[in-house]
Amino acid sequence: MSETASPSAARDEVVAAALDLFARQGFEATSVDQIAQAAGISRSTFFRQFGGKDDVVFADHELLLERLRTYLARPHENPWEAVCEASMQVYRHFAADPELARRRYTVVRDVPALRDREIVTVFRYERLFDEYLRTALPGLDPLDAVSFAALVTAVHNHVLRRLLRGPKKVPASALRRALDDCLDKFGVGERTAAAADDVVVAVFPRRMPAAEVARRLRDDLH
Repeated sequence: MSETASPSAARDEVVAAALDLFARQGFEATSVDQIAQAAGISRSTFFRQFGGKDDVVFADHELLLERLRTYLARPHENPWEAVCEASMQVYRHFAADPELARRRYTVVRDVPALRDREIVTVFRYERLFDEYLRTALPGLDPLDAVSFAALVTAVHNHVLRRLLRGPKKVPASALRRALDDCLDKFGVGERTAAAADDVVVAVFPRRMPAAEVARRLRDDLH
């Protein structure tokens, strides 16, 4: 490991070394000592960076979840679009190094305990989106919040699996189009700005959640 590597780069080197060992000799047969040696770090340094072998596999998700919490904590004009952009941020992260992402996917697929943890990790994203929408849109029907969060998460995972299961590139634009469809299904896609006038006539899809109607009316009137 390079002595001048940034903390993020150093972490990535450990993850790459661990995934390489997992792929060659199996997850269960690989020890922390072997990972540390392959990455050029001490055992104690490994445990300072990661809690265990499985944490190496999911290290990116922990960083991404924290990054999304920070992003969603900021004000956003359109909360529904903010959730979609959060999904895009996660996708762009994995699409930036698809080979590493595919190696991680192979390890997770072959180890039942890791598959179980992946299910929990996916739910953490969904719960984050659900809780954000309920906070950003007071009065939103909880069913609308959880439904949209679940739809975005499912669509994201579907597109990501297309990237992970094959050698072809799946551009971020593929996910963006799918997320635009999600916004349209909920009637919360981009609207045409109303012209400034003394009278505001607003037309909304019947399927649009009442809390979103209220938010848009408030924005237009103010």
